[in-house]
Amino acid sequence: MLTDHENDLLCRVEGEAPMGQMMRRYWLPACLSEEVPEPDCDPVRVRILGEDLVAFRDTEGRVGVMDEYCPHRRVSLFYGRNEECGLRCLYHGWKMDVDGNVVEMASEPPGTGFMEKVKHKAYPVREAGGFVWVYMGPAETMPEFEAPLFAPSEKARVSILKVFVNANWAQCLEGAIDSAHSSSLHSTDMPPAKVASSTATGTSWQRPSTDKSPRMQAEETDFGFHYVAIRKPIANSQTHDYLRITLFVAPIHVLIPPNNVYNVAQMNMPVDDEHSILYLMAWTPGDGEQEGTDQESWRKFTGQQLSIDLDKTYRKVLGREQNFGQDRQKQKLGDFTGIRGFPNQDIAMWETMGPIAQRGDERLGASDLAIVQFRRTMVEALQRFMKGEPAIGSQMSAGDRAQLRSFEGVMPKSTDWRKLSGAHPETEATAE
Repeated sequence: MLTDHENDLLCRVEGEAPMGQMMRRYWLPACLSEEVPEPDCDPVRVRILGEDLVAFRDTEGRVGVMDEYCPHRRVSLFYGRNEECGLRCLYHGWKMDVDGNVVEMASEPPGTGFMEKVKHKAYPVREAGGFVWVYMGPAETMPEFEAPLFAPSEKARVSILKVFVNANWAQCLEGAIDSAHSSSLHSTDMPPAKVASSTATGTSWQRPSTDKSPRMQAEETDFGFHYVAIRKPIANSQTHDYLRITLFVAPIHVLIPPNNVYNVAQMNMPVDDEHSILYLMAWTPGDGEQEGTDQESWRKFTGQQLSIDLDKTYRKVLGREQNFGQDRQKQKLGDFTGIRGFPNQDIAMWETMGPIAQRGDERLGASDLAIVQFRRTMVEALQRFMKGEPAIGSQMSAGDRAQLRSFEGVMPKSTDWRKLSGAHPETEATAE
């Protein structure tokens, strides 16, 4: 159970909030590359950590992410003209390049030197894995940009869904590390079956277990923590366990156990204190061992297709006011939730907790060990950060990070699950 103060520390990211300040020590996803698809395309609004930004791709293909509001009279640059290697404000014609340099001041007389005195806020940008990444922290602490965990090389095949969520980032991320809920909430989409391991069929992810109450073990690491959910398998349950190992990589990544076709990763990016963006990636390293899936098939399977399930700003067409499209007749006929697409089932749970979950009112059980560990890990990491220590995981080498992997499979009971994820443990955690 968290105190109200600890809950605020965990959830709030705007302004000088410590969590938001710590998150600014990482490269963060600003938007998808598909949102700025070509040179001089339309600008897009971006909101991260309570800050209003605008992203655009200039004439030479470079992406800029800058303060949405013009440095002159603070009108929105979203409506500006993207032309000739800069974003031009409509009000007085000032133009800024991707680095925030003011390159034209149409309203000012030439030769005054005023243009050289003005610098617009713009953040360093990188592109990789289908994303535009930004660094929003102090220049002196900017880390080297590393390949995303879900796109370790240019050969990687990455399919991405994006959806805006009316809930705080932390309660959404907790869903990704809550293995127990998948056996109930997602039981129609992830049904038990007589398969050797998790198997994607195109309409479901089959699992070799009917066990709905997994035994949980967690272990702290230098990047966050990893944990295992241990279930009885359908076959050989006397000698084997069905293991699902998930990694939380601070501050917003979760490596979810894979299936036979692709790996799965999730990010929950804070928009502000009460809103977030879910990014869910199906990916393969491109070595031919897994088939993978294309982006449109991934979005169709998860119920997140643009212009069908989502509007052009990646907001749900059938949200809470439409009961998330729940079909009660379908539910009566056997569908556990009556809500199509497992991300939509998750979002229904996250949003009905309220914008910021009141964690002091919860009654946690043994199946919530990973939830307890996440809260403990992040609150303690934040307390260390507030004392001047580096942000959690920021000192981890790229080589060590590249070894991280989730896992699922039926294994002999003697298996040490800790050796299956490439993690570097610090201390073992226990349920409270």
